[in-house]
Amino acid sequence: MMDGLNTTEATNVLAALSERITGFDPAAISPKAIEVAKAGIADTIGVTLAGLPEPCTQILLSTPGVADAPGPCSILGAKQKTSALDATLVNGIASHALDFDDFSDVLGGHQSVPLVPVLFALAEEHGLTGRELIDAYVVGFEVEHRFAMALHPHHYDKGWHPTATLGIFGTVASAAYALKLNPTQTTRALAIAASLAAGIKANFGTMTKPLHVGHSGRSGLMATLMAQRGFEANPQAMEHHQGFFNVFNGEGTFDATPLLSAWTLPLTIELPSIGIKQFPCCGSTHHAIAAMLALRADDGVTADNTDTITIHVHQRRFRHTNTAFPRSVLQAKFSQQYAVARALLDGAVRLKDFEDDAFLQPEIVRLLEKVTVVPFGEPGAPEGGTWDAEVSVKLSDGSTRTKRIDNMVGRSGDNAMSRDELYAKYADCASKVISKADADASFEALMNLDSVTDFAKLTAHLAGK
Repeated sequence: MMDGLNTTEATNVLAALSERITGFDPAAISPKAIEVAKAGIADTIGVTLAGLPEPCTQILLSTPGVADAPGPCSILGAKQKTSALDATLVNGIASHALDFDDFSDVLGGHQSVPLVPVLFALAEEHGLTGRELIDAYVVGFEVEHRFAMALHPHHYDKGWHPTATLGIFGTVASAAYALKLNPTQTTRALAIAASLAAGIKANFGTMTKPLHVGHSGRSGLMATLMAQRGFEANPQAMEHHQGFFNVFNGEGTFDATPLLSAWTLPLTIELPSIGIKQFPCCGSTHHAIAAMLALRADDGVTADNTDTITIHVHQRRFRHTNTAFPRSVLQAKFSQQYAVARALLDGAVRLKDFEDDAFLQPEIVRLLEKVTVVPFGEPGAPEGGTWDAEVSVKLSDGSTRTKRIDNMVGRSGDNAMSRDELYAKYADCASKVISKADADASFEALMNLDSVTDFAKLTAHLAGK
């Protein structure tokens, strides 16, 4: 028997999980959780709009058979409707195209993109209210994080992409809850999804990474729709000797207890490690960016009065972000030096800063020549944790200004993004495909999603210029 489970649950994990999914009481969702959910959903819609023009999304849309099926569901940012399955596929790949979507330290991936595309499609097709969408989002959120707690760190270290391989179970949970599947149907949907889960980290840095999200979202929805209609699968697809646990992880490298333990309050959506990306670059640069923005705002540091800049980050952050003079957009996204220099020069880091040759602008190059990155713990350097950063600026008058940011995993918990900061990101993303008026109206609706009763009005603002 697996630790913490009774005999029935140990031999039928998915059936026990399905009882928890279908029996979830939305009254357990606190006001704080509703606000976190609305922020995550709005943020995901914003990055999905920004991802529509990206080559990976456009290639998918030009592929024969994609988004050709009739239906009421929107390709966000475009004047195009299609089936729920195709909308989930396209919006899913767009949502992760820029890697600008929210993330979770517990999941080891991105928690909202497996949930929001499918729920928006179902909302349009089945007339869900905004509150019903939020309820289903929270259920999916809980399930994907519990899978992560059951399978990590081995699952992540083995090379699987949890956003897809574990996110698909969140997709199924959200869709099953929204469509009011019964426990037997939900068990079958989860079991089907166990055979459809996919995504390897070898494809990170390519168009296939966002494809993982679109594909797993579509597969999760398809599993749910098929189970709803009586399609069968092995209810013991998790714990079978050749089931998901043993095949994806291996014997002795998982513990199903977190997956099935009581969903006690607070729900995982209230964890402080649920982060929204404020800046469109590697999350390992964000705390240094925040430190520089604080120096600029609070200490009068400017590009003109700066002599040298020293950035201290953890060795784990340093390894993949020590790019002194980036020569491509991708290198710029993984450059502490560029991100901090841009924050100093402009007082912001936006999407346009990772387009074309923005990293070669003369003013930026001059600043890059002044930047040094030194890992914590090196001789003469301070100590710091894995998500800490310290930025020191020597001014032209010889004085030094220093700011330190501790434990900033994105923007979350007590350091959550304000409504104004969320809007600034959303408007920047949305400007690629919709008008400012539509961006304003859609953002307002999304931030009041629990009051939305007509999705047609909301999606009309997301239909493209």
